[in-house]
Amino acid sequence: MTQRIAVIPGDGIGPEVARIGVRVLESLGLPLQFDWFDFGADRYLRDRTTLPAGFMDTLRREYAAIYFGAVGDPRVPGNEHAKGILLAMRFELDLYINLRPCILIDDRLSPLKGKGREHLKFVVFRENTEGLYTGTGGVLRQGTADEVAQEVEINTRKGVERILEAAFAYAQQRGLRRVCMADKANVLVFGHGLWRRTFAEVARRHPGIEAKAMYVDALAMDLIRQPEAYEVIVTNNLFGDILTDLGAALTGGLGIAASGNIHPGRVSLFEPVHGSAPDIASQGKANPLAMVLSGALMLEHLGHRREAQRLSGAVEEQVRSGARTPDLVPLLGGPASTTEQVGNELLARVSAAP
Repeated sequence: MTQRIAVIPGDGIGPEVARIGVRVLESLGLPLQFDWFDFGADRYLRDRTTLPAGFMDTLRREYAAIYFGAVGDPRVPGNEHAKGILLAMRFELDLYINLRPCILIDDRLSPLKGKGREHLKFVVFRENTEGLYTGTGGVLRQGTADEVAQEVEINTRKGVERILEAAFAYAQQRGLRRVCMADKANVLVFGHGLWRRTFAEVARRHPGIEAKAMYVDALAMDLIRQPEAYEVIVTNNLFGDILTDLGAALTGGLGIAASGNIHPGRVSLFEPVHGSAPDIASQGKANPLAMVLSGALMLEHLGHRREAQRLSGAVEEQVRSGARTPDLVPLLGGPASTTEQVGNELLARVSAAP
């Protein structure tokens, strides 16, 4: 059965990397149909469309996944279109798992002395629909000396429990032994007290896995000191946002950082972490590898595990010995290649892979 993929290239470097990502996926010969949509800053500035009415229902009914480039444009200073596109899909499609692998491909990419591929291979489960990112709060007496601003963190038992269960299930399915939960329960005693209590209950349902709860500041420090101690990390929306950027920095940078916004069994969204990078758009400097690795996560979600591994293997070979965009040159050496050159070489590798 053909699986339909909604492609939303978006803004900045999004269209550049999305074109390459789709070409690489199409080369695998899978029964995938790619439908392109022009939602982004250009469309928003033209007719104020973020996502058309009924589009969410169309996604739920007709599509297996969303392949997303990036969103963000300086012509929309408040990023209203980004909230109405990406954040809207995360919340309205209930994509409660933000999955971000932090896996070192080449020892030369590690900024940590003495830490290589055998030390840097963990994955972060970030809760994606609650926390401080719900827009709950307000401002009183704005613009005055007495201004008061509140940002309210939302934690529900249902939301906390399901992201914790997802992290433990992932570890169990892959033969991993350790799950670490990050919070700030020593200060945020109510919301993060809920995380602590629920984590203890979920851990008891998975006795074969070593479960540890840590304060997020201690975890951030320890990821620098001994990253090999961590296999699966699970945390809330804000802390996950921060820790995954740290994870990207430890494993080669945003140019090769992939992510999935997932609800198991439902249409889910896959995107590179790097954002729209308007300062390098249309210059041939964008790294397409994060988009391709996000495609590999999408294939795994859709049940094409062998092809996902084939794609990831080709990216690893590309990083180690192939053409590279300027972001990787300081770490790996060699001349800088263009986005298109890297994409073409990667496509050849994928096509030649068994």
